[in-house]
Amino acid sequence: MIQRFIELGEGYGDIYELRELIATNSHRFLHGFVFASKDKEGKTVLSIAAAFKPAEEGNFMPIYLCREGIPEDSKRLAIFQEAVEKQGHTPIKMEVKHSSVYVDKTMYFGHLIAILRLNHYIPPMQ
Repeated sequence: MIQRFIELGEGYGDIYELRELIATNSHRFLHGFVFASKDKEGKTVLSIAAAFKPAEEGNFMPIYLCREGIPEDSKRLAIFQEAVEKQGHTPIKMEVKHSSVYVDKTMYFGHLIAILRLNHYIPPMQ
């Protein structure tokens, strides 16, 4: 199974797209995630993500992400939490390293996928 992050943006207008993806694909919705990290100034920034089960055909598991543009206690975070809770889930919160620690985003996304697999939030590599 291919598990891949699809970056929507930094969580400004794209938060509404993520909310719509969760609502229209409710039968495939698996988990909602809130990743907290510290930027270079030591400020906590949040990334939000939604993982979906693979489509009936194909072996692709998408994880849509709004990366590191959401401050703590923002209205945008509340919008995401509400969308996840409407599906009967609670967002899973985790502290992770900031993406700037990695050479490129591919390594950062690989690290996040490994964390999600180790915690059994997404299926293991097959």
